[in-house]
Amino acid sequence: MTDTLIKLFGSAARVKLLRLFLFNPQHLISIEEAAIRAQVKPRDARQEISLFLRLGLLERHPRRGMMRYGLAATSPYIEALQNLMINAPARGAEMPARLRSVGALKLIVVAGVFVGEWNGSLDLLVVGDRIKEKTLIKKIKMLEAEIGKEVRYAWMSTPDFFYRLNMSDRLLRDMFDYPHIIVFDRLDIGLK
Repeated sequence: MTDTLIKLFGSAARVKLLRLFLFNPQHLISIEEAAIRAQVKPRDARQEISLFLRLGLLERHPRRGMMRYGLAATSPYIEALQNLMINAPARGAEMPARLRSVGALKLIVVAGVFVGEWNGSLDLLVVGDRIKEKTLIKKIKMLEAEIGKEVRYAWMSTPDFFYRLNMSDRLLRDMFDYPHIIVFDRLDIGLK
């Protein structure tokens, strides 16, 4: 789907920045921050934001000598673009392959944004041993740049997971009591 959107919209930077603004409608973002969060070149961010301004998708918001940009609430295309751009559920199925290099994975559960619930408390739960935290964070940042929204995630070791599961930990209860998908399960926990 992402490749199709890149072809449709003309560039990967445009798709990433469009998602960033569409899925963070309450945030005012500078060009520099947009470039960092979308992982695009500042020159590309400046160019695409200028285009979005001309199209009426964004508005300027000067604050303390720095220009920030936010979604134009009056644009009639916002909802249609949000519906077109949301393909986060498809990203959930890619998680095992995407996170393979972070350690000995035992369980990956997706929820929240990956199942179409934008207000959930957790989007991704990773359970495994010898997890490389820096590698995991890097992979999550890349994912955030692609979907345009901050991913709320937690990772824990296998013994910690079972301890929390047996103690009815609130984080795990929130994850498993609401819509979720177990995309990788070497623990055979039997939850659905």
